[in-house]
Amino acid sequence: MIRIAAKPVLEVRRKKLIEQTAQLKSATGRIPHLSVILVGDDPASRIYVQKKGETAELMGFTHETILFPEAATPAEVLACVKKLNENPAVDGILMQRPLPKQFNEKDVVFWVAPEKDVDCLHPENVGLLVNGNPRFLPCTPAGVMFLLEHYQLSVEKKTACVIGRSSIVGKPLAALLLGKNASVIQIHRSTPNPKGLCRQADFVFVAAGVPALVNADWIKPGAVVVDVGIHRTADGKVIGDVAPGSLDGIASALTPVPGGVGPMTIQVLLENTYQSCKSKK
Repeated sequence: MIRIAAKPVLEVRRKKLIEQTAQLKSATGRIPHLSVILVGDDPASRIYVQKKGETAELMGFTHETILFPEAATPAEVLACVKKLNENPAVDGILMQRPLPKQFNEKDVVFWVAPEKDVDCLHPENVGLLVNGNPRFLPCTPAGVMFLLEHYQLSVEKKTACVIGRSSIVGKPLAALLLGKNASVIQIHRSTPNPKGLCRQADFVFVAAGVPALVNADWIKPGAVVVDVGIHRTADGKVIGDVAPGSLDGIASALTPVPGGVGPMTIQVLLENTYQSCKSKK
């Protein structure tokens, strides 16, 4: 079974981005800048934001993390976002999810200016993506596609099953797969006979957010399986949406958790920030 690990992919893409950033600075004097807004004290979010900052520095970017307390009002955070939108030195703005309950995601997706929405969540950018003319690539789905590309696993003319329909992963991933000429099955909570549908697929993308949901009963022998989930168990182990060890001898290729999809998300975020900086006139 092929282990679809991120490390060799990141080595190539990071080297290229470091070179591009240096060339951009030399030619224009501009350095990509990422601003991250973190509301609250969620431990996982803090670790993730810290990793974003460390990787941004490694790429030669400048960055900042703006912290708000858990009780911050939407008006306070929106005022900060507006200032970042207006600041020409800021190329990318990221609102770290999840946000506290007083925030309405249907409103928040409009806050970041589309040209600085490096998470690709603004409805304008989602529309461009669906129409096949993306301004930015959605971070986790694009990371998935880059993994497959590196390992020469083509979805063209194949049946792909996406388990999950979130706005961050499931829906944009389906759009990218369609753009690569896959036939897409999308499974969600209300899908009848999900296992039967999934077993038709040559490629399975598990982004349900449910620990160890998928096992051999879901998978056609020889299928490629991409596990987008990440969870910490009570005994401290990190697992995905696929039951550990359940696909040995079944799947032809599988992403590890950790070390698979997760690191690719930050890489695409920074590549989008570079593109935003480069596109300035």
